[in-house]
Amino acid sequence: MTQLSFDVQLSDHARTDAEREQVLSSPGFGQHFTDHMISIDYTEELGWHNARLMPYGPLTLDPATSVFHYGQELFEGLKAYRQVNGSIVTFRPYANAARFNLSCQRMAMPELPEETFVEALELLVQTDRDWVPTTEGHSLYLRPFIIATQVGLGVNYPSRSYKFMVIASPAASYFTGGLKPVSVWLSTEYTRAAPGGTGAAKCGGNYAGAFVATRQAVEQGCDQVVWLDSHEHRYVEEMGGMNLFFVYGDKLLTPALTGTLLPGITRDSILTLAAELGLEPVEGRLSIEEWQAGCESGELGEVFACGTAAVVTPVGFVKGADRAWTIGDGTPGPVTMRVREELVGIQYGGRPDHHGWIHKIG
Repeated sequence: MTQLSFDVQLSDHARTDAEREQVLSSPGFGQHFTDHMISIDYTEELGWHNARLMPYGPLTLDPATSVFHYGQELFEGLKAYRQVNGSIVTFRPYANAARFNLSCQRMAMPELPEETFVEALELLVQTDRDWVPTTEGHSLYLRPFIIATQVGLGVNYPSRSYKFMVIASPAASYFTGGLKPVSVWLSTEYTRAAPGGTGAAKCGGNYAGAFVATRQAVEQGCDQVVWLDSHEHRYVEEMGGMNLFFVYGDKLLTPALTGTLLPGITRDSILTLAAELGLEPVEGRLSIEEWQAGCESGELGEVFACGTAAVVTPVGFVKGADRAWTIGDGTPGPVTMRVREELVGIQYGGRPDHHGWIHKIG
């Protein structure tokens, strides 16, 4: 494929400085969007083409567009940060590009060259750079996604046309009022993914299918759901849309990637950093019985989840249909805080980046 050239159409209705600052003073998460977006089209005949930066706005799609009926779509999530020296960066965008393409393979969608994926992010962030917050802990959340756009209701083949897009949304710190442990509900009634399914792909159907279990968790007085394996409903997989880590002294255990878990980029970063923090990273499996017994004996002192939105989230209490227990003393543990501080420090420029993870945009 030849290098794409982006057509740039700037918005005639960009928000004023005052309007933008009002949004940035309290952005929430995913509630407000910047002035522009990226769009690239794909057809079997032309490949990727019609790359544009354009004003943010609605799409017009035929009611018979394939994505509405068969759910052929997927997305990524990453952030742009304003570092302490004023520069704007992203964290491991090529890792997101690689995972995006792995998801495309699973969903029978065309892969997007990694350089084009990253160039699209760079162009949008550079254009809307004033939307990158300066408030400590805030960031600009980037949402690349792809949808099937062929019109027709045939179910025997994947779409022959697609649209890749990137939108951006200023995001406040995930935690308000300090870092607080979450409570989790063990879901034995529902399953997020099974072997051979789409668990390792970041497609919307995985999240839509999770809503009912998340609602059940809230009804049980918990913040989040923990997914278990589909066969025995005993072995821990993920928390909501985040990967989990279990702290046994200096050992850091996380469920191994079996094809049913999302291969988190934050997860991978923590595994890489573990040795530098004096920890032994281990990928394995853990049953709910082992989880409970480890906490009750004191051998398992901390548990945390990780992902793009919150970076690191401590888990303080576990509840199931026939059991409940507290992790440690129910407060964020020292390993959890050390891992979180290291990652956040790298992202915002307060700690050295020894692995080349920071991608400078401007």
